[in-house]
Amino acid sequence: MNIWGVHVGHHRRCGWMRARLGVWLAGGCLCLLIGQPVHAVVQVLPEMVLIGEGRTVTEAKVIRMDPTVQAVLAAFEQAERALQKQDLTSLMEFYASAYNYHGLHLAEVERIWREVFEHYRDLSSTHLFSEMRIIPGVDGPRVELTCTGGLYGMDLQSSERITLDSWFKEVHYLVHEKGGWRFLGNKGDAPRSAPFSSSPHHPLF
Repeated sequence: MNIWGVHVGHHRRCGWMRARLGVWLAGGCLCLLIGQPVHAVVQVLPEMVLIGEGRTVTEAKVIRMDPTVQAVLAAFEQAERALQKQDLTSLMEFYASAYNYHGLHLAEVERIWREVFEHYRDLSSTHLFSEMRIIPGVDGPRVELTCTGGLYGMDLQSSERITLDSWFKEVHYLVHEKGGWRFLGNKGDAPRSAPFSSSPHHPLF
């Protein structure tokens, strides 16, 4: 059974572990790359672009000082701390109440995280941000955040450090809710030019 609670058969090929996904992730494929330990990183890349309020900002120092950028980074850092502690209650606070990604809602995401915490230890993630768009709306602003990163952990059965998921220039949607920025979902599948290791479905981050 894989981390989504779906019965699968595991195969090794060229150092890769693959899990066939079914049910509500039908047709998707999660590629697990066996690699070295990866430390948690939540970081604005040097080429980061901030777009919003009629301006486009490319100066790194100005971007890092922007209040919205700082608040979004703080939200991801708080989620990372909860991930490392395997604190499910705190981690679920990162998700917006209306979270929806291809039909996956809070209950499904919580179940997935329970499976992850059951089968993996020493969890960490990386989030490298290359663009942020601040979109005004009737119910408040929304952030569209372009991110490249991954989710990593030690498999309890094999004691191997693996990549549970990775994404390439995925666009995260965040909304301001309950005094902080919350993860609403992702724009869609990874670009066609994404590396082989990047999975097209990222229900967790």
